[in-house]
Amino acid sequence: MKVAISVPDRLFRAADRTARRMRVPRSQLYARALEAYLKHAERPDVTERLNAVYAKKRTRPDEAWLAHGLDVLRRTEWEE
Repeated sequence: MKVAISVPDRLFRAADRTARRMRVPRSQLYARALEAYLKHAERPDVTERLNAVYAKKRTRPDEAWLAHGLDVLRRTEWEE
């Protein structure tokens, strides 16, 4: 698909230099850059993922984690 876009001159020159250095056509460089950007943009935001975890509002620790932690404490040798 052909697309016409406008980019600032400095960005065009930088892309042109990069395409020459990579030995790829400019259009391929733009396509790769857009693909990388979209891949990054489609990932859930870290803050959104953390908010989803904390939204569960657990009042008690997970029982399996609690049991494991207690087991580790019991098996640990303590210095007096």
